[in-house]
Amino acid sequence: MQVQTGYIYHIKDEFFDKINDKGLMINHENGRSRPTYFTIKDKDILWFIPLSSKISKYKPIIDKKIKKYRSCKSIMIREIANKPSVILLQNAFPTLEKYIDHVHTINGAPVRVADNLRDEILENFHSLLALKKQGINLFFADIDKIKERMLEEIK
Repeated sequence: MQVQTGYIYHIKDEFFDKINDKGLMINHENGRSRPTYFTIKDKDILWFIPLSSKISKYKPIIDKKIKKYRSCKSIMIREIANKPSVILLQNAFPTLEKYIDHVHTINGAPVRVADNLRDEILENFHSLLALKKQGINLFFADIDKIKERMLEEIK
């Protein structure tokens, strides 16, 4: 499988069983393969950013952050595949290609976000990583620990 930044994928349960980090979202809910993940390819590491359809749950959180901090880069609401989607950058985590279950498709075609949205997500994600380096961690999962485990698996 050729994994590319900007496409949407599903991840195997095996990853969640192995990592067991309380900051990770649940992979399955009500028997459905969820959530889907926007993917960033960074050399051998993949960054997965969960997507959600729960706009009403996250809109007030975004509004509160904007009121307090004047912006919100950790959660975005944008249209993906002609549907409003919540992009949960705060829930991002690193993984490896071997943990990808399949690419998300609609009518047999792989789902890819528009280039301008892909660029906006990348910009916000890199902002969150830069804040983390400065000691301001907005990620829920222990991304350093998970990344270290993924890099050990590559060796």
